[in-house]
Amino acid sequence: QVVGAEAFADFRVLGKGGFGEVCACQRRATGKMYANKRLNKKRLKKRQGYEAALVEKRILARVHSRFIVSLACAFQTKTDLCLVMTLMNGGDLRYHIYNVDEDNPGFPEPRTVFYTAQILLGLEHLHQHRIVYR
Repeated sequence: QVVGAEAFADFRVLGKGGFGEVCACQRRATGKMYANKRLNKKRLKKRQGYEAALVEKRILARVHSRFIVSLACAFQTKTDLCLVMTLMNGGDLRYHIYNVDEDNPGFPEPRTVFYTAQILLGLEHLHQHRIVYR
């Protein structure tokens, strides 16, 4: 099934990177929320990032773990390559370390163990698929 930008309604920006930004979006037909990583084609070309973008797409399509986002669909517009991924609520780890309790950064050891276990399970899943992260 062919999917394009018109199938999604963008909401707020979740993050920005060197090649573009990630926005929360909603599939118009189902109402389901996703994260849309929009990679600007001009920036990809200027910084020779096309190969990395294709590798990322292939990896996201292969990965199916509760601890790693996976690819729902991919499409391109005139200006962007778009990778629509599962949305994981809760923010990133840096946010939880520094912003949840600004007077007392970090979190207790049991919570650290919990997050560490999730990261290790995600890495283990990647390694089972012969994918090495960085």
